[in-house]
Amino acid sequence: MMATVPPTGFLTINLTSVDNVTNASCDTILPPQHQNKLIPVIYSIIFILGSMGNGLVVFVLCQKGSRKTVANTYMLSLALSDLLCVLSLPFWAVYYFFDYDWIFGMFMCKLCGTLVTLNLYASIFFITCMSVDRYLAIVHPFRSQCCRSPCRARAVSCLVWTVACLTAVPAMMFRKIYYLDEVGVTACVIIYPNVTWFPRMALMKNILGFVLPFTVIASCYCSIGHHLLAGKGLTKSSDNLDRVLRMVVAVVLAFFVCWFPFHVLTFLEALADLDVLRVCSIRQVVSILLPFALCIGLSNSAINPFLYCFVGIHFRQQLSDLYQARMSSLSQKRGSISTRLSSFSRKLSDLKDLGPLEIVEQHSAL
Repeated sequence: MMATVPPTGFLTINLTSVDNVTNASCDTILPPQHQNKLIPVIYSIIFILGSMGNGLVVFVLCQKGSRKTVANTYMLSLALSDLLCVLSLPFWAVYYFFDYDWIFGMFMCKLCGTLVTLNLYASIFFITCMSVDRYLAIVHPFRSQCCRSPCRARAVSCLVWTVACLTAVPAMMFRKIYYLDEVGVTACVIIYPNVTWFPRMALMKNILGFVLPFTVIASCYCSIGHHLLAGKGLTKSSDNLDRVLRMVVAVVLAFFVCWFPFHVLTFLEALADLDVLRVCSIRQVVSILLPFALCIGLSNSAINPFLYCFVGIHFRQQLSDLYQARMSSLSQKRGSISTRLSSFSRKLSDLKDLGPLEIVEQHSAL
């Protein structure tokens, strides 16, 4: 059996015998010296920002007065996906802190691993849905009215959740806790049945989780940018044009910067597993860099609520309306309490003005 310390932090083991001692020594890579301190800190920051941001988005969009639009439907699903992912990060932070020693048992190992894989696909799929929706709304505003309905958006969201859950099934099935004699830890690992599984899953992750979605996203926003710069949707001098273009650039850059390093390293890792990439030093560099690339990718879950919601005018308006409604409700309650206190104080004043005999007479009359 070949066991390698996990380059991504979520160990993969192929159930095959290893005859080549040189390759085995190349594959057995110990974590960098400060990885168990730095990565838990990064995960903690992502957890705090991501849970606060996505939690607020879910809270606002689930209010009764929230607008049930297509964009809000996708935003809610995206926030739920990111929130589920960041809630698993404290467990992975502890995992790194103890040098890949999993202390939370089999169920949490499967659950946390499944949530990360689910988010890897669901988050990107919903970003793609939002990009297509914005393309239709801006470039084809009249022709797309019939197909851009909240009901259809909910149906698409259910389909996306189903596909994302199916992609996470292998992670749920093959993830186990396994004791590694080489490093003396009980790791939370993925144990594939044979050597062909890992490169296939890695390439599926690259294609389905990055290449295809990024192609669709980039195409949509390039068309939006060309449409707006041509002055078809908005005047070139309008503030809305600058705002939308900045959003377009921010969306594409955030998606690319966060996930491109992880998918490049995952692709190189698949090549190494297929023995296409045989340079030991490159394989070691990939194994060392992958945990940090995964940190960058997961940071997208903390960036998304600020990028898609807080920057958007409509969400900020909903947040403002909700805040004003709450403040108005509090003011009314305070006013009611103040009125009761004033009435009570007036009654006390009336009692003070009355003499003792008058008070007795009033009580007698009652």
